[in-house]
Parts: sequence; C-alpha cells; structure tokens
Amino acid sequence: MSPKRSSKSIIGISIGDLNGIGYEVILKTLADSRINDLAQIVIYGSKDSAQYYQKLLNLDQLKLNYIKKVEDIKGSKAHLLEVWKDKVEIEPGKANAEAGKYAFKSLEAAVKDLKEGHIDALVTAPINKKTIQSEDFNFPGHTEYLQATDEAEDSLMLMLSEKARIGVITGHIPLKDVASTINTDLILRKLTILNRSLKEDFSIRQPKIAILGLNPHAGDNGLLGEEEIKEIQPAIQQAKSIEVMAFGPFPADGFFGSSEFLKYDGILAMYHDQGLIPAKSMAFGEGTNFTAGLSFIRTSPDHGTAFAIAGKGEADESSFRNALYRAIEISGNRKMNQELLEGQFSPQKNRK
Repeated sequence: MSPKRSSKSIIGISIGDLNGIGYEVILKTLADSRINDLAQIVIYGSKDSAQYYQKLLNLDQLKLNYIKKVEDIKGSKAHLLEVWKDKVEIEPGKANAEAGKYAFKSLEAAVKDLKEGHIDALVTAPINKKTIQSEDFNFPGHTEYLQATDEAEDSLMLMLSEKARIGVITGHIPLKDVASTINTDLILRKLTILNRSLKEDFSIRQPKIAILGLNPHAGDNGLLGEEEIKEIQPAIQQAKSIEVMAFGPFPADGFFGSSEFLKYDGILAMYHDQGLIPAKSMAFGEGTNFTAGLSFIRTSPDHGTAFAIAGKGEADESSFRNALYRAIEISGNRKMNQELLEGQFSPQKNRK
C-alpha cells in the first residue's frame, strides 16, 4: 500500500558507488532545506554510510529522518530509507567490489519502490560500471538495467540543459559498430520516443526535432557516405506520416557551431560522443541525463564517480541538484498531462 499522497512528488535517490562522490553531491544538495518545499526526498542507503559522509564533509547541520519503508515518510525533512545495516568499510576514491555491491543494493531497492508506485521518480548517483557487475547486474550501465527492469522495448538517453535536449540513437556501443547499427527502423523508434517524451514529460504540444547526419557534412549527397540517403532521410520522411515533425539530416559541426540548434525542441544525434560532446560543452557539471521511453522517471547527473576527488569535499553538486529538479519537474508534468487526459486538471489545485 502506497503512502497517503500530498501534492508533492516523492523522489527516490540511489546513492551510487559508496567510494565515489555520490553521497557528497546528494548531501550537499539536501543541505539546502528549501528543496523539501518542492518534494519529499528519500535516499536509499544506510544510516552509517550517510553519517560517515556527513562527518567527513562537516554537514552535521543536515538532519535526516531515518525510515524503514516509504510509508513511514513524515515531516518536512529529507528521509533516508535504510536498505542495509551492515558495517561497510568506506574508502573514498577506491574502486572495489564491496562498494559496487552496495551500489546495486541501493539501486535495486529504489527501483522496486519506483515500479510499485511508492515513489514518483528516481535520481541515480553515479555507479562504477565495472565494480557493480554481478549475476544480478550484467549491463553496461544504469540505462540498460532500467530498460530491462521496466521491460521496455526501447529507451533513449536524453541529455538536458537550459539550451538543448539532445538524445543519442546509439548509446554505449563501440564507434566501429555505429554505421552498421544505424537503420531507418531504429531512427524511427528513437524519434517516436523523443516526440512522446517532449509532449508528456516537457509539455511541448508540437515538438520540432532535428536529426543529425552520421558522416561529415551529412554525407555531402553521398560523396562522404550513403547512410544519410539510405537510412536517415527515409526515416525523416516516414516520421511525417505518424505526425512527428522531424527535420534534417544536419551536419553536426555547423548545426552546433551556429545557433541553428536553438530552433528545435529536441535533437537526435547518431552516436554517443556526437551528442554528448556538445551537451557537455554547453552545460558541463550542470546538465542532466534523463532516460526517456520508460514507464517511470529516472534522471542522473552528467558526471561519473570522480574517484580522484572523492572524500575531499571538492565535488560540485550543481548537476545532481539539477537532476533532482528535473525529476520533480517531469513528475509534475506527467501528473498534469494524465489529469488533462482524464479531465481532472485544475489550475488552482496545481498552482504552487
């Protein structure tokens, strides 16, 4: 049974790698208690590990409510749901299997509550993709694990900033495999996910989506590659038949080098670095990763575990804070759009 809901969304946080900067950026974000006015926050971790980092970072003024289940939420403080009580040795900056084990415990517990509707969204702190591997987690990263857990046919990595929303058609695959992976059907699937997300998660009624080319100069009419002619252009044409407004393919360098990208609500890049290099150039340390296409909401910061600075108090929490804000925003948009579909939306009820 879910807890009695207030107008605030309930946002879960998985702690990521215990030896990385996850706890640091989480606790620094929650040290500003004003965040509790916007949502009810639940960290999935342990009391001992949270207190270890509070002491290390001199954040003793941050008071958390410790709970055993989401139904125990009360008051206006952030909460920590105790997933384990084991005594775990924390070694900031060190990659080891022990930290990976508890990163998965946190993630698994949070996702369970997310799927069961006890929380409205999940913000994931960074994991170490190697140390988290086990019989239960055999995935390249969060995105693939969440897609499998959700039993979703597909998903889309979407990088968010104040300037752009950039998705990538091929994610964590070797560059040598990109050209053979790109095809019309795949592009259409990703276009459909992005179009739906822009409408439901960002409340954009008629989104305009830009598609980048794969090759230099978008193939230069076949001179530098034929993927644009054979795969990308047909996808753009077919998108029109399903009322998706897609444009391109655009040469990536000129598209981002000029102000052209500002004209579009969403952008689809062909491969990881083609999308993430401009995304992080625009908002490094402040951007957000959102996994579109899932039945539930998941955001994360745009950085990794940062072992080199873990435990030193140097980590910037801006990206994690923005990921938390985005989760709250998207949760609110989904609720509003669902109420609109059901004819129950009231501006007065939703005005905060």
